[in-house]
Amino acid sequence: MTWREIQKDFPILNQRIGEHRLAYLDNAASSQVPQQVVDRLEEYLTREHSNVHRGVHALSQRATESFDQAREKVASFLNAPSSAQCIFTRGTTEGINLVAHGFGRKFLGKGDTIVVSALEHHANIVPWQMLGEERGVSLRVIPMNDRGELLLEELPDLLDDSVKLVCVNHVSNALGTINDVARVVELAHGRDIPVLIDGAQAVPHMKVDVQELGADFYAFSSHKMCGPTGVGVLYAKKKWLDRMNPFLGGGDMILSVTWEGTTFNEAPHKFEAGTPPIMAAIGLGAAIDYLEGIGLDAIGAREAELLAQATERILEVDGVRLYGTAEEKAGVLSFDVEGVHPHDIGTILDSQGVAIRAGHHCAQPVMNRLGIPATARASFAFYNDEEDIDQLIDGVRLVKEIFG
Repeated sequence: MTWREIQKDFPILNQRIGEHRLAYLDNAASSQVPQQVVDRLEEYLTREHSNVHRGVHALSQRATESFDQAREKVASFLNAPSSAQCIFTRGTTEGINLVAHGFGRKFLGKGDTIVVSALEHHANIVPWQMLGEERGVSLRVIPMNDRGELLLEELPDLLDDSVKLVCVNHVSNALGTINDVARVVELAHGRDIPVLIDGAQAVPHMKVDVQELGADFYAFSSHKMCGPTGVGVLYAKKKWLDRMNPFLGGGDMILSVTWEGTTFNEAPHKFEAGTPPIMAAIGLGAAIDYLEGIGLDAIGAREAELLAQATERILEVDGVRLYGTAEEKAGVLSFDVEGVHPHDIGTILDSQGVAIRAGHHCAQPVMNRLGIPATARASFAFYNDEEDIDQLIDGVRLVKEIFG
């Protein structure tokens, strides 16, 4: 199957924005959903919709089977030792907050330190700051260079006896940098320090093997990888799931409840209070089927090809500055045009049918490090093509014409 044929799987792309074809280049925010996933969601709603793990009737049994199969698909996708180690959440942000609550509040206290990186999304900063205000925990930052690469040679000096957790993203959402998370895990584990990885921008573009990687926690979101919004996954090692406190209390996360107290269920149910995101999880399972049908290696190679073409061509436009020029990058092109605010760039590109993101990308410390308030960000998926790049470059040239 050709990339052009694969593009036809995405009906949302077959529309016009004003007089222009849609060139969707905001995939780092949310990817689009193929017809195969849409069809699976419709099948659930029209044949299976019911609550899970609670009913003996036919619909509940169907829904439960499909929901449990989705968890098995997630475990296989990550090469997790057990599906019980894959917790359904609302997304990466909730997964990180679950660790901050269940692990952080139980094991961290005054005088302890959490190491994060200079490339983090706010979702991997704010929960730890909140924990710090409550528990007296401090943050320590792995610095980055002007290319947007982490200075991992400085990490060993940051890992003293006060450090109880290291948190780093696998791929930067703002710059596209692919971090050497295996090296981070190796260095941290050398001092018996657990590691959390924000994998939101990695799993759509590359194969992730959590056993090979060795991370203690790995979080990601469905809507970055051709699935529906409202669901994500936190993978965690069993030793932590057994010891961590639940994040929420309520139904399905208990074994028994009396007025004297509650006995919690085992993972994954221990961390999934209330009705889970049944339909969204099934949709995530369908998205995994779809991506694996194409192949993550093929997807990564295609996106690298698109990024290389777009990078070369945008640098031909006078006044364009690129941010994030790491040697190892995913499909993110973060840039500005001299004298033009990124929001104006985004507005003009939208008038030409080009969808990008403009702003600080929930990564204000990254912007502060680069000395800028914001960037325009074009981000690529395997269903993009050379025509999308043409449209992007034409739009950037129009920005130059308008602002002279």
